Amino acid sequence: MELVPADLSPSERYKLLIGCIVPRPIAFVSTVSVDGRPNLAPFSFFNGVGSDPMTVVFCPANRPDGGEKDTLRNCKPTAEGGTGVFVVNAAVEAYARQMAGAAEPLAWGDSEFELVGLTPAPSVCVKAPRVAESPVCFECETVHIYRTNAGVAGGGNAVFGRVVHVYVRDDLLDGRMRVDPDLLAAIGRMGEQSYARTRDRFELPRGQLGLDPGKPT
Repeated sequence: MELVPADLSPSERYKLLIGCIVPRPIAFVSTVSVDGRPNLAPFSFFNGVGSDPMTVVFCPANRPDGGEKDTLRNCKPTAEGGTGVFVVNAAVEAYARQMAGAAEPLAWGDSEFELVGLTPAPSVCVKAPRVAESPVCFECETVHIYRTNAGVAGGGNAVFGRVVHVYVRDDLLDGRMRVDPDLLAAIGRMGEQSYARTRDRFELPRGQLGLDPGKPT
């Protein structure tokens, strides 16, 4: 089937994106408003950008009315009225229900931390709190926001953040800075209301070595 995005409804385009781009890593983002109110929400359009400097990107879509979600309002640069910082917490099996529950649209200033029963903890370098239960936290300063269609429902916002501090639970790392994926137990987003575990894996060399059928997978 050949499809032209312009011929599809926004809902149909969204379903294609979330159904085909899978599994997606989840940024469980904590922010704080300029008057000190904490916010917590999951975003599955998320990834790393580069390691020098260490940079990540997550993409909160506009609200159905075209307005900005609280997370975006909070993490905007200070020149735009935000605090200019955010924390990416890990999305893991241990609190998957709480992570999904934090997507509940609350009134401005109401706390998802309180709604889902997770604990805000002070960060080391940024004003935004991190999730105390999270095994990994990236404290970030917002460096750029790219808006695909400001003020329109379905428009996206790519928030680029420079990681200024990292917390990793001690037991996750070995002596070579490698993370144990079984202990991390991260989850990924699929289409609709589906999620994926990361415990079923296989190893495959990159490049020409990966083409050798004799190599175990």
